[in-house]
Amino acid sequence: MTTWTPDDLERIGAADELEIASRRPDGSLGRYVTIWVVRIGDDIYVRSAFGPDAGWFARAVRSGTGRIRAGGVERDVDFERTVSVDDEAVDAEYHRKYDHYGHRLVDPVVGPEPASLTLRLLPR
Repeated sequence: MTTWTPDDLERIGAADELEIASRRPDGSLGRYVTIWVVRIGDDIYVRSAFGPDAGWFARAVRSGTGRIRAGGVERDVDFERTVSVDDEAVDAEYHRKYDHYGHRLVDPVVGPEPASLTLRLLPR
């Protein structure tokens, strides 16, 4: 398995937004969608703010692979549904990074329900 470089981790983690696109069955990329992203240690995470049926999230889970762009980094990735992530650490990082936008925007990506919609991005 490929790992993130320290530079990738720094740049993606510092980026305010990430663009994410899933692969279609024919291997082509779907359209990019802009979402929030957090870094915890050597891992990069995203969450669906609009539930499991949000278009980008459903497509990512279905395809399992895609491409991301953030902080000048563009990489092919695998999307991994997480079960053993420290949800409190991910919540805390979303709060640290995005609370200046207000709780109305941050609340949909923190807590037990959004935690179940966490994807870890694994570089390919």
